[in-house]
Amino acid sequence: MRYDVGCGLRVWCAGAGIVGLATVLCAGPASAYRPFDGTDAAVADVGELEIELQPAGLLKEGSERFLLAPVTVVNVGFVKDWELVLQGQLTTPLSSPEPTSFTDGAVLLKHVLRPGVLQDQTGPSIATEFGMLLPDTTGPSGIGASWAAIVSQRWDWGTVHFNVQTELTRDHHADVFVSTIIEGPYTWKVRPVAEVFYENEFGQFQTLSGLVGLIWQVNDKLSFDVAVREARTNGHAVSELRAGLTFGVQLWQPNSADHRPALAH
Repeated sequence: MRYDVGCGLRVWCAGAGIVGLATVLCAGPASAYRPFDGTDAAVADVGELEIELQPAGLLKEGSERFLLAPVTVVNVGFVKDWELVLQGQLTTPLSSPEPTSFTDGAVLLKHVLRPGVLQDQTGPSIATEFGMLLPDTTGPSGIGASWAAIVSQRWDWGTVHFNVQTELTRDHHADVFVSTIIEGPYTWKVRPVAEVFYENEFGQFQTLSGLVGLIWQVNDKLSFDVAVREARTNGHAVSELRAGLTFGVQLWQPNSADHRPALAH
């Protein structure tokens, strides 16, 4: 399957329609996983649909430029301490006539192994995330697999999320990803954020990346983010501009035994 630009435009418009609908219906707290490559040790509440959306972003790799529009992660809390994660993006080359393609698709499950500070309890929160990587619609791409361990801890001065992830990539290479996210005090309306990660797809490439940005927590239902990322991949410069939002929609009311207050990340 190959996307043309017209298809990309239709999907982008559908995403915009979802945003508009969710803004009207929004009824649950949002969790700010954006704008990072890693994640945190928390899941959506039972019955909640949580959407992380980047309407458009810019990526530069050497002399090549790409439009990433949209980038979407959909999280559904289907049972206590578990969520289903669906993600993917449309990538359009701006420096070549290549068609728009669907990339970075995945179907994952995320589970909180140890409830902690992100679940309004004491001590670190620990989670795991695993699942299937979907083929890209261009190039030699197949099905891959991913498994990650995540630890989050919060102090008065800020929050730290540590990720270790292993993959069998879509072209069947081994890959290791290690990330550390640092957020400013969660009580601040606008908090600074940063992430450093190292990735090694063995025999293919190595990347060292740094990101800095801001998260604006409008309220418990909505947050916006903006960030810039600079990286080196096999000695080549990579630059990226990210901007997006996170919001939640209550799909169904959970049983009282499944309810647990969520904290804005």
